[in-house]
Amino acid sequence: MTQATDPAPASGRIAPATPPYVDGIARHLDKVMPEGVPPLVLFTTLARNPRVFSRMMSGGLLDRGTLTLRQREVMIDRTTALCGAEYEWGVHIAFFGERVGITPDQSRSIVTGLPDDPCWEEEEDRLILRLADSLHETSGVDDALWTALRDVFSEEQLIELVVLAGYYHTISFCCRAFGLPLEPYAARFDAVA
Repeated sequence: MTQATDPAPASGRIAPATPPYVDGIARHLDKVMPEGVPPLVLFTTLARNPRVFSRMMSGGLLDRGTLTLRQREVMIDRTTALCGAEYEWGVHIAFFGERVGITPDQSRSIVTGLPDDPCWEEEEDRLILRLADSLHETSGVDDALWTALRDVFSEEQLIELVVLAGYYHTISFCCRAFGLPLEPYAARFDAVA
């Protein structure tokens, strides 16, 4: 189901920024990273352009919104998997997968399966996967899917889901275009395929 991935290089195409960081970047990195975990290569690479870093970090949707943590992660994981962004998918599975109850079968389905796979018992999950697939494949949502989504999600949640998918397409583009090396602790596509 995923797009082809590029082999992860030993180092990215753009060297990450290194301390001392400029323009309050260190404060922001300290705020978003768990204690004792070094900043993600994605973040330090974006930090090479402080303006873009600031806009991307302030535009993120990892705060408490209208979605549950699981709903958010199902959308992010499916979107990044569809884009072949193993880097971002792997980081999210590592940080949030177990926490939100994504099983090994669901992790595998997110990468190679379909929304109707038997591992998806909750209608919410199947609808989010269908929405991610539709947005990725057509950049839109047909009326039948939209009606099904409206039966389960509020308008505020639907707005957040669609924006989340778009944001993580952008993140996926960055990961793949910059050739980011995979984080050592992150999940791998081939481990679930």
